[in-house]
Amino acid sequence: MNKLLRKLKSYTKLFLQIALFVLTAVALYFILPGEPKFKYEYQKGFPWRHENLVAPFDFAILKSANELEDEKAEQISSLIPYFTNDTTIKTESLTRLQQDLELLTDSTNTAKKEVYGVLADKLAELYSNGILQFSIDTYSELQGKEELNKRTGNSVQKVATDKLYSEKSAYNTLLVTRQELENSGHNAPWLNDLILDRYITANLSYDSETSQKEIDELTQNISAARGMVKLGERIVLEGEIVDAAKFQVLESLKASYEQERGNDVNRYMVSGGKILLISVLLSLLFVFLLLYRRDILEHLNKLSFMLLLMAGIILLSNFINTFPNLHIYMVPLAVFPIMIRTFFDSRTAIFTLIITTLLIGFYAPNNYEFILLQVSAGMIAVFSLNKMHRRVHLVLASLWVFLTYAVVFAALNLIHEGTFIPSDYADLKWFAISSVLILLVYPLVYIFEKLFGFVSDVTLIEISDSNQPLLRKLAEQAPGTFQHSMQIANLAEEVILRIGGNPFLVRAGALYHDIGKIGRPNFFIENQALGMNPHDRISHLKSAEVIIDHVRNGVKMAQKHKLPAPIIEFIATHHGTTKAKYFYLKHQEQNPDQDVDEKAFIYPGPLPRSKEAAVVMLVDGIEAASRSMKEKTHENLKALIDSMIDKKIEDKQLVDSDLTFRDIDTIKKTLLEKLINIYHIRIEYPEEKNKK
Repeated sequence: MNKLLRKLKSYTKLFLQIALFVLTAVALYFILPGEPKFKYEYQKGFPWRHENLVAPFDFAILKSANELEDEKAEQISSLIPYFTNDTTIKTESLTRLQQDLELLTDSTNTAKKEVYGVLADKLAELYSNGILQFSIDTYSELQGKEELNKRTGNSVQKVATDKLYSEKSAYNTLLVTRQELENSGHNAPWLNDLILDRYITANLSYDSETSQKEIDELTQNISAARGMVKLGERIVLEGEIVDAAKFQVLESLKASYEQERGNDVNRYMVSGGKILLISVLLSLLFVFLLLYRRDILEHLNKLSFMLLLMAGIILLSNFINTFPNLHIYMVPLAVFPIMIRTFFDSRTAIFTLIITTLLIGFYAPNNYEFILLQVSAGMIAVFSLNKMHRRVHLVLASLWVFLTYAVVFAALNLIHEGTFIPSDYADLKWFAISSVLILLVYPLVYIFEKLFGFVSDVTLIEISDSNQPLLRKLAEQAPGTFQHSMQIANLAEEVILRIGGNPFLVRAGALYHDIGKIGRPNFFIENQALGMNPHDRISHLKSAEVIIDHVRNGVKMAQKHKLPAPIIEFIATHHGTTKAKYFYLKHQEQNPDQDVDEKAFIYPGPLPRSKEAAVVMLVDGIEAASRSMKEKTHENLKALIDSMIDKKIEDKQLVDSDLTFRDIDTIKKTLLEKLINIYHIRIEYPEEKNKK
């Protein structure tokens, strides 16, 4: 019956795995474009490697993006910009002048009326020509312009730019006028008291809306084509170099071909080809996981994360590619392998990067160039982020990725153009955007951890901080256990660094493995005061129950504090399914005539399922036993380590872990070396004999 259930469970899991791949394939089918693909591959600066090509139909030669930009820039340069004239400013300025001269209350002062007339005429002249807030040189819209369109209401008037004033120059002009008045005999004190800048305010402001409408009208009339190729006309011969002109003709043929063929091609055949391509690449991924990362297949949340992330980055790339003003290179594709590397390993990250890049690259512009750039940058991202526990690592990875883009792009341009300065060097800005977006990895890691129950090195470092609430509680209520856990963390970390594994995971797991002792710390010897042992007042059976319960209590406490599942595994497995041997033997000794129920003295398990958890189990037992040794000599410690590890192997406590015999040998040597250092064991010096 159990065998049948295991088979049923295995088939169910296989069905779910296949279902996930099928769902991903269906999603990719709808994400990827459905138009027929141009069957020829070509690169600028390289020979045409196919047969002689003639035009299969009439098609227009499309202008390149640079040509269109140049034409657009030329049209914009010929545009006369629009500036709005605010007529109320002149009226307000004249009113303020009248108020300052007190003409509104006393109109009989002829001297003031004469001064007002001169200043008002000058202000009218200034506002008529137009006053800008700043000098003309600071306005990019007026660079190289000899005139502008001054819009007053619905009327437009052209004004020469050399007649315009800035607020500063208008003020100086008005100041000169006042000095002329003073020289002509109007030197009354009230004339000097006038604050001239009160009457100078810019009345011209750039009319971006009207100017943009004019620009749009001009650019809409720009033709996207610059000639025609007739049916049967030769395009390129076999072996001929694809120069810039031929490249543009081929690009035009490709665009027309995909559009023309889309009207009469068999859609079912195109769809069949797309399904076949997706199936082959996803099958390669499935086989890779089956051979090298079966654990990802076994855990559906890991498999779901990988396939969802792959479909998401392909969807984003295809979406960005539909916008003419955006470039597919701005998609932060390097984030994909970084995320896979963060939660799995580098080999899986690089393989999935290749599969994903091939799927995107088949439909991306400049297929080969896209694949080459993205695979190179993605590999560098994986190699440069072999650790990500400091923010600077991510910044450095971003810089390395951008540098890789720039170097590979420069290499391709040297091959294609023979120069470092190609016409489309602006693509570097898209590489810069893509590289900067790598900094989104930290928030994405947090999101995916919460969604899929993963744990990253960043999280492990955070929870290993001794100021975390649970560890502070352990240090306060069970100080002996806390010191023991710190010792286990140091030893286990050193071991895992030598045999290979995650040192952050093993350290965090070691620190929390005994948190279940917080509930009843005095029942554990490391927390007991001298002569105070609560086990003396209860039976050995009850003592075993209390000791074993620290595992169950630790798991409950960890779940309550929302510790990650990999950390809870350390708590649950650090004693495996071994016995509380001391109390078992004592109970057997006191009850020789009774059949002892061994199950009451056995830890609930399960067994360690990872290399890190197995190391903590071994180090925990050996460190605790070494403390109780009376004579801590090299030979005694070696014998203790060998016997305890061999006993764990004999009891099959390590069968589910990934430890090898070589790992076991390294663990023994490392623990012996470290325990000797901890207990300061020195060689015995021979006594000096006095010579007679």
